[in-house]
Amino acid sequence: MVAVELQQVTKLFGRFAALRSVSAEFLSGRCYAIFGENGAGKSTLLRVIAGLARPTSGKIIFPGPQETLRQTIGYVAHASMLYDELSAMENLRYFGALYGIQNEQKMAAAIRAVGLDPNLERHVGEYSQGMRQRLSLARMLMHDPEILLLDEPFSNLDVASAHEIAELIRKLRDQGKTILVVTHQAANLADVANQSLLFSQGQLLRIESGIAAANSGSSTREGAAR
Repeated sequence: MVAVELQQVTKLFGRFAALRSVSAEFLSGRCYAIFGENGAGKSTLLRVIAGLARPTSGKIIFPGPQETLRQTIGYVAHASMLYDELSAMENLRYFGALYGIQNEQKMAAAIRAVGLDPNLERHVGEYSQGMRQRLSLARMLMHDPEILLLDEPFSNLDVASAHEIAELIRKLRDQGKTILVVTHQAANLADVANQSLLFSQGQLLRIESGIAAANSGSSTREGAAR
């Protein structure tokens, strides 16, 4: 099933085109790795899908009713945006209020799902980078979204932590989630991503199966991400 479709989406910042007529379909239960140089439009793509930026032209189509989109999408930015002076549970209580979530069992379950302890009273400012990244994912998972948008989730992680995050992404994909991952570290998604999208200067150059082909520089088709 198509979870989200982009039709000729363009995003301008003044005269700069961050996205140029991007068209693609993203299916449920699949993971998409998004590659490209800095400034290629990758993060803008996620922000536009998340509703944090409006496209200048084109359409973004979701199958469900528009009023439920807030519950449908989960977004993790490159910066963790956590409150360092709060514990993990205190962070989730705060963000849960934004979604009308008061069920602490649901919050604790989200923290456990990413391999953290909801009873840990340590302030997040004392967490390792890997722990902070996991908590960001827990915050995203708290309202059980169907579309997950991850911007550089492996940044500044050691090998073991990156592997654990990749395994979590695999589990979420296998649960039927649609997952878009912006990354410069292709190897972490080698066994997880179903397809790769390569962007350059705001354009979607090509879409390929798996990971290796998208980074090889080989030519291939343009088309829908199916």
